[in-house]
Amino acid sequence: MVEVHHRSVTFHPPARARFLVGDFTDWDKRPIPIKGPLTLEFPPGAYIEYAFLDEDRAPFPDPDNPHKAQNPWWSYPRAVELPGFHYASPPQPSRPVEVHRHRLESKAFGAPRRYYVYNPQEPAQATLYVHDGVAYYRTARLAEVAQGLLEQGQITPVRIVFVEPEDRRREYWFSHAYEQHLLNEVIPAVEAHYGPTPERGLLGASLGGLVSSWLALRHPELFQKVATQSACLTASPEGGDSYTDPEWLTEQYQAAETLPLRFYCETGQIEWLLAPNRRFAAMLADKGYPHLYQERPSGHNWMTWRQGLAPALVYLFGK
Repeated sequence: MVEVHHRSVTFHPPARARFLVGDFTDWDKRPIPIKGPLTLEFPPGAYIEYAFLDEDRAPFPDPDNPHKAQNPWWSYPRAVELPGFHYASPPQPSRPVEVHRHRLESKAFGAPRRYYVYNPQEPAQATLYVHDGVAYYRTARLAEVAQGLLEQGQITPVRIVFVEPEDRRREYWFSHAYEQHLLNEVIPAVEAHYGPTPERGLLGASLGGLVSSWLALRHPELFQKVATQSACLTASPEGGDSYTDPEWLTEQYQAAETLPLRFYCETGQIEWLLAPNRRFAAMLADKGYPHLYQERPSGHNWMTWRQGLAPALVYLFGK
């Protein structure tokens, strides 16, 4: 059970709870021991996701809170909203949106791969390649957001390609196999079927934000626009711990010449990646990159990311 106050939440643990976890604990790195009611302070108007751990450190949902989080991977997070929380609902289309499923035989991975394509009826002016494609398609409903913005005249027509990984951690962690899969397999297949566009962009959350920024750094001749949401910038090719690795990619951008890239970056104020994303945004400012950086009073979750979709599309592809 939880009690919501003006700027805090009191968590009442069920009998078998031994720890409290959430975005505010990095989920699995810094669980908070809990034996009785525990009060934590959060930003005003915050949206918080949390769960409990039992004595074996297995997560389970708060049995007294039916408010499920919008999480496409885990079933146990529960959500709580502080007074003043407001969900900025994105524009909706006036008609159903068609998204087409495609399959290709990947030489890079030696196995079949799938991707989905939203292609606007108007000639597309750009193609946005989206990592964690199924979650962005089904949970975030990005194609509907794009169609709604297009109908309102806020963006130019954008084709969206939802690319789905098999092992997202391995593929998004500076993987040359994934790089070859996207550049030599997915992009040629999409452009052969739908035609090329004048611009290409990349979008991803967490590790998807990492691989988006990495690919743009390596291939600025292919990609002009980048959107990152809670990018996992604590990562290094020589490391492997997404909580404690050095901010290697930020250092690479800092050392390189300013590239012809435009960035939309955002993160939640209740997550371990807040400071690394602030430093990345500061680097973009210092280097003179056109960019928009935003923070939300929430964490490493789809409530944060869904609210950033319309601002990202408008900033990167606005008329």
